[in-house]
Amino acid sequence: MAVYDLQEQEQLDDLKAWWARHGGTIAVALVLGAIVVAGIQGWRWYAGNRAENASVLYSAVSEAARTKDAAKAKDAIAQITDRYAGTGYAPRAALLYAKMLYDAGDRAGAKAQLTWVVDHATEEELKAIGRYRLAQVQIDEKQYDGALATLDAKHPAAFDGMFADLRGDALAAAGRAADARTAYETALAKLDPKSAYRNYVQVKHDALDVSAKTPGAAAAGAAAPAAVASDAPAKGAAATGGAAK
Repeated sequence: MAVYDLQEQEQLDDLKAWWARHGGTIAVALVLGAIVVAGIQGWRWYAGNRAENASVLYSAVSEAARTKDAAKAKDAIAQITDRYAGTGYAPRAALLYAKMLYDAGDRAGAKAQLTWVVDHATEEELKAIGRYRLAQVQIDEKQYDGALATLDAKHPAAFDGMFADLRGDALAAAGRAADARTAYETALAKLDPKSAYRNYVQVKHDALDVSAKTPGAAAAGAAAPAAVASDAPAKGAAATGGAAK
């Protein structure tokens, strides 16, 4: 029994000695681990709370656009772009508001919202949609060089066909028929052969050949930019839908 007690005492002494050497480090590690876990949980709560608040404001903008309530839309967009710019809801709301402004005849306001999307959206698809629609407005305002510069920006490959098509519109409207034909041919090569959209581009391309015999026909064929109201970007990516982060 005495031998057994002696062995236990030796083990206890070894444990005390080990704790004396490593106990402080272990305690610090445990504290740091607890801080990290608490930080992660806190961040998740913060991000979730921001997303929830942003979604409420996005819904407000969407409803205001549907009912054409300009005052309500202006208030909601100001809040979401100021407080929740980093969420996926903010650029989507700005796209909705830009269309609302354009439909109301406020092109300058629409361009400001689309520029905000280009500058602040974290999703490349949303940036591309913003650029596409901004270029549409610029073409509508006969700012052809500005539209071409907007379309020159880097964008996801899924938008290649649509961007090339819009370049063709800008070039045709500017009287640069040969360059427009090349742009339309690029678009035709990028777009789905079975899509109705491609057929529309083909019509514009073919109209350029007619324009060689009938001056002005090229501009008429390209005079269909639907500006912000166009559904064309939706063919490459969801314009305002999808999961918002």
